[in-house]
Amino acid sequence: MSYAIIGFGNIGQALARAFARNGIEVSVATTHDPASFASKAAAIGPTILPKKLAEAVKADIIFLAVRFEQHLDVAKALPTWQGKTIIDVTNAYGVSPEKLGGQPSSRFVSQAFTGSRLVKGFNHLVAAVLAQDPAVHGGRRVVFLASDDEDAATEVAGLAEKLGFAPVKLGGLSGGGLLVQGRGNSWGHLIFKDLVKFDG
Repeated sequence: MSYAIIGFGNIGQALARAFARNGIEVSVATTHDPASFASKAAAIGPTILPKKLAEAVKADIIFLAVRFEQHLDVAKALPTWQGKTIIDVTNAYGVSPEKLGGQPSSRFVSQAFTGSRLVKGFNHLVAAVLAQDPAVHGGRRVVFLASDDEDAATEVAGLAEKLGFAPVKLGGLSGGGLLVQGRGNSWGHLIFKDLVKFDG
């Protein structure tokens, strides 16, 4: 299984730190030349591999960690996203529900990535918290996942576990997805909730 993070701002770098902590290779890309962010990637760890966008999108599981309005540019990188799992880390705060056709923001994003399986996730925490070790006081930091594809949600839950998080599945995009999205001038009820799960 191969992984990529598209977008290397604060959230992209926070995700990269989770991979580095666990010694897992991940490609990172932006719409710019990899040389422009290679030193930042190297500072995080040797398993963080700067790539061109066209290379990074060959991965099986792709974190979409760009600004919401940039997702359409990323979607043009492939003619079809068949066989790919996209983890939508974007927030559409400030984007009117009308512009989204009244849909959950992730369903709107999924329409650009034709053929992909989309999971909303890893977006409810601010970058500074997401970047921290998810092992907290003997528990694990929670990440919420929502998807209309149960198999894709299970696959991403497995990756979240590998990265040290405690995944909590919220169901489909129209139900659970609304709890973890920013849209218009409102945030979903679970956004910014920093929760820790204790096993046992």
